[in-house]
Amino acid sequence: MQKPLAYRMRPTTIDDIVGQQHLVGEGKIIRRMVEANMLSSMILYGPPGTGKTSIASAIAGSTHYAFRMLNAATDTKKDLQVVVEEAKMSGTVILLLDEVHRLDKPKQDFLLPHLENGRIVMIGATTENPYIAINPAIRSRTQIFEVKPLTEEDIEIAVNRALQDTTNGLGELNVKIDEEALIHLTRATNGDLRSALNGLELASKSTKPDEDGSIHLTLNILEECIQKKAFSHDKDGDAHYDVISAFQKSIRGSDVDAALHYLARLIEAGELLIACRRLLVIAYEDIGLANPGACSRTVSAVQAAEKLGLPEARIPLAQTVIDLCLSPKSNSSYLGIDQALADIRQGNIGEVPDHLRDSHYQGAEKLGRGVSYKYPHDFPGGWVKQSYLPEKIKHKTYYLPKETGKYEKGLAQRLQQIKNAKK
Repeated sequence: MQKPLAYRMRPTTIDDIVGQQHLVGEGKIIRRMVEANMLSSMILYGPPGTGKTSIASAIAGSTHYAFRMLNAATDTKKDLQVVVEEAKMSGTVILLLDEVHRLDKPKQDFLLPHLENGRIVMIGATTENPYIAINPAIRSRTQIFEVKPLTEEDIEIAVNRALQDTTNGLGELNVKIDEEALIHLTRATNGDLRSALNGLELASKSTKPDEDGSIHLTLNILEECIQKKAFSHDKDGDAHYDVISAFQKSIRGSDVDAALHYLARLIEAGELLIACRRLLVIAYEDIGLANPGACSRTVSAVQAAEKLGLPEARIPLAQTVIDLCLSPKSNSSYLGIDQALADIRQGNIGEVPDHLRDSHYQGAEKLGRGVSYKYPHDFPGGWVKQSYLPEKIKHKTYYLPKETGKYEKGLAQRLQQIKNAKK
């Protein structure tokens, strides 16, 4: 039985890796290790199908070391002994140890000395957070690298490569794929290249050839083969931007049900990254100083969603949508910085006052730099009356508080106190 397409298309050198340029790009850590032939044991963690095994096999192919694969949960200590004996006989062996977070203590104790002497270069793969799930004894002997979900562009590169490869891929089948089908394949698999390639192979081998001998893959065929329906959400078309716009406006308008609806459309379209980015924008643009705590919670939820990946990512994102919808709203910081930028771009700037200029160099005092500056911490309440804006725009006001939340009401009161003291 032929091995799956995803297995056959695994990269054989580091240059063949799709995505993960923060690790294998020019000048990045894993590429440096390979080029210097100075490998160290490492743990790769991230969602399924993002290239952990591919990185390990590519490292082995680029360094010409023997490459072996074991599973920490199902393979035994005896299996580890076989790999160690091979390393003793032939030199360094790269061992991909899948589900490394499930390595029990007897296997760990056996493996540790061989990691320390470099005989075994272990590349542990896990979907769990290694700082929580992996024993400190293993962590201390490895470098930890996060493998991130692949982008739609990454998956498209890999799919096209598989369609053209006549040795390991589908090149001999003469497959033609509609653009909308390709978009759906790259998006609906949510950064999981394994799922994308296996879905592509099923579609290609289960579709009858046309009269000219070519295999024509349509959107309907891909929907069936990866079991996810597409809908009108072309990332380059109006529908995509309409959904994002409606998403933000629904949260701004405090409509929980509408906001959850549009979040669901983004999730179903595989737009996790877009949803996360838009929530961050909304938190700071529309909620802002009315509820800074909600902004912080949004950052935490987005980080959790990115770590979890879909489908679990929907849970922290939904919680955040509800939080932001029902929060008091303020765009005062957004308006303030935009007004300040407008002045800068129109040339309405002025000179920095002398007492605020840098005075940390010889001769600054002779130039009057920083001479009359008053250090606020030396005064009661940490405030002292002095000018900060350039003389040309000294009466400008950029921040106008909106008293829609307790926090910004407090800021407004403090601001008024300062203004009264300046009179």
